Amino acid sequence: MSDIKPVDYESFKKQIPLFKEKSEEFYNKTMNMKDYKSFSGKYGSYAQRGGKKNMLRLRMTAGKVTPDKLHFVADMADKYAIEPIHFTTCQTIQLHNLDLDAVVDIMDKALDHKIVWYGGGGDYPRNVMCSPLSGVEEEYFDVMPYAETAANFLLDFIDKEKMPRKLKVGFSNNQKNEPHATFRDLGFVARPDGKFDVYCAGGLGRDPKLGVLVAEDVDPNEILYYIEAMILLFRAYGNYENRAKARTRYMQDVLGADGLRKEFAKYLTQVKESRDLTLTDVEIPEITKKGEGEPLEESFIVHKQKQPGLYALLYHPRGGIVTKETVRALSDAIDGMEDVEVRLKPDEGSYIINLTADEARKILAIIEADAAKNEFETSEGCIGATICQVGLRDSQGALKAVLEAVKEAGDIADNALPQIHISGCTSSCAAHQIAPIGFRGNLKVVDKKPVPAFSMFVEGEDIQGNEKLGQEVGIIAEKDLPAFLVKLGRDITKSGLSFEEWQSANPNGLVEEAQEFFL
Repeated sequence: MSDIKPVDYESFKKQIPLFKEKSEEFYNKTMNMKDYKSFSGKYGSYAQRGGKKNMLRLRMTAGKVTPDKLHFVADMADKYAIEPIHFTTCQTIQLHNLDLDAVVDIMDKALDHKIVWYGGGGDYPRNVMCSPLSGVEEEYFDVMPYAETAANFLLDFIDKEKMPRKLKVGFSNNQKNEPHATFRDLGFVARPDGKFDVYCAGGLGRDPKLGVLVAEDVDPNEILYYIEAMILLFRAYGNYENRAKARTRYMQDVLGADGLRKEFAKYLTQVKESRDLTLTDVEIPEITKKGEGEPLEESFIVHKQKQPGLYALLYHPRGGIVTKETVRALSDAIDGMEDVEVRLKPDEGSYIINLTADEARKILAIIEADAAKNEFETSEGCIGATICQVGLRDSQGALKAVLEAVKEAGDIADNALPQIHISGCTSSCAAHQIAPIGFRGNLKVVDKKPVPAFSMFVEGEDIQGNEKLGQEVGIIAEKDLPAFLVKLGRDITKSGLSFEEWQSANPNGLVEEAQEFFL
């Protein structure tokens, strides 16, 4: 008999009264910020900077936002006038500036739509990530159903023996490696033969590391054994004493790559001998919808799916911040459109998929005004220090400043600048360490005065087989970021090359361009 349990949404509802009780203690100032942070993360909610409002993180399993889930978010956004609404780099939707009554109400109603917030923060399994166009683009195979199954399975571990820190799991369908499956805590990487390779103990942030290949040629129906083996390995060798060294990547320091593979195999055998976790009913959806209307030309926003006549539209709001008005308009528009849904991207963007040409035209009218039109405009920034308790710099503010400066310059080619990543602190929530150009919040003393600044990283890469952690090359004052990127964009534009071509021709070019701005 299978040991796989269905998701018990009602059990999560039973957790809400305790969250409300402890949150009231915090707002009544009988619980301090540190203790509240330790408590509330399990509920997917944290107090924002200043301790006056809360945020709530809604898991969107594998980045999939069904019409029903989108409609729910639109309803809550309207009811509570929520702003900002943030598409995150972990394919969740974060709602900000909420009072306690709003958080509790949204928590309760979300579960009726199979939206889980429980375990959304803290030392628990986080939202399972997935290649956003899985099932509709050229790929080795559709990994989405396996990512969804894994996500449901992991929910059962939230109230079991505590792990040293959080666990992030990702599924990749092709070499684009959008969910960074080769350097997550645990990653399932699709192969041309319909199997998975499995990587573990990778991650960004302090002391970043690429993952270790611990298994090859894995039957997709056996993924749950590997997930539980990873949890057992983490409990055994993770650091419960020092949180700064408690993420799975530090197990590489303890065990080494070969030792990690050996111990992983040991726990895998243990799980296989003790549990029946083989999947027998995973269905790979088949899209039979037919195209309608005059075909659309492909563009930065419009993408043809592998299904003839269907399209995916790239909607990347600046910095992942979407307005409640756009959420409502999108929700109303896709209501009744066959098989249409939103897929969140791991870079704060999204796709609206399974659109006919006629449907795509309707959606384009909604998103075109604030959708990114080139790679640079898809640049990402974490929510930043104006909201986040631990943020050092206002990454959203910095991102807005550079986007506006480049646009106002008016003479920078669309292909001159890449997607940049701006993290407010060392946590790398915007994955600055794998960006072609990344920035991390910093503070530098100059002439005995503190200067808000960002450390600059270059030459990061996330494509499978070419993964590379970026190098830190210098520190730039926050106020100088726009001027630096405008200068860089203009110089590359004058060369007549794309950013990739220019970088290949000028291996030290980025550092040379930035030299005059370094503190």
